[in-house]
Amino acid sequence: MRIAVLGSLNMDLVMEVERLPRPGETVPGRTFSRYPGGKGNNQAIASARLGAEVSLFGYVGADAFGEELLRVAQDAGVDVTGVKRLPHAQTGIALILVAPDGQNQIAYAPGANGKIDESYVEQIIPRLKAADVLLMQLEIPIGPLAFLLRKLPEDRPLVILDPAPAQDLSALPLNRVDYLTPNREELGVLLDSPVMEKDELMRASQTLFSLGVRHLVVKADRDGAYLAESGGVTRFPAYKVKAVDATAAGDAFNAALAVMLAEGKGPYEAIGYANAAAAITVTRKGAVSSLPTRAEVQDFLRHPYRYDPA
Repeated sequence: MRIAVLGSLNMDLVMEVERLPRPGETVPGRTFSRYPGGKGNNQAIASARLGAEVSLFGYVGADAFGEELLRVAQDAGVDVTGVKRLPHAQTGIALILVAPDGQNQIAYAPGANGKIDESYVEQIIPRLKAADVLLMQLEIPIGPLAFLLRKLPEDRPLVILDPAPAQDLSALPLNRVDYLTPNREELGVLLDSPVMEKDELMRASQTLFSLGVRHLVVKADRDGAYLAESGGVTRFPAYKVKAVDATAAGDAFNAALAVMLAEGKGPYEAIGYANAAAAITVTRKGAVSSLPTRAEVQDFLRHPYRYDPA
């Protein structure tokens, strides 16, 4: 199974705080750490750890952070030959605050990620077409993503779009998106309306289906995940674990979803597996450092009580 990932590579600068600050407020920090991250990088490494053959595409700066990101991805088994180093740009940076309950706030400076353009996409399209599943996110410019979706064949690869950070999707040909995977807050931004309850989610899904989206998977934190289809909404309950850091949980979910779908599993089995991968991730600190292996997810599914805080 071959998975291609087009997305961001960032260095994550993480501070643990007593609680997340309100606007204009300063709160005490506890610890500071640096972790390789970026949604594209995270999803590529997570997919590789879950057993896929993975190729990563994107930009980094010609700096120490960029070299470290590429080395970590390579060490995880990711093919990074498609990642371009830009000599006059900085590698992307994410500033992350993490509260004791694992919730976080993130600010993002794209750096080299923001330089991705249509000419680069044109160069890598042959390799993207060869994949079984293509993972994309919105930490890179939306214009090249729209260009790519219009260039892809209708039936290959299967496309999973993580609309994070949430923004207007009207420029995208959503009829070429097989799975749209926002979290609940991102879905509210996409629709300019909060989406909290199951009946609201059904109405929201109809709006997105009318724009061409084929499947809507909503990541709902402690509520698990929802799959919206033309016939209704199915909830997949979350596993009960002790959350330490929610960073990269959504990336682990998307990677696990991609791996299962690439193996020919249906969405119900794939989402259950993705919930397990995300649950393991929140029990650990950092982004890349928190992503589980395939053996760990399989063990978790057999013995989830080992992670139960009770």
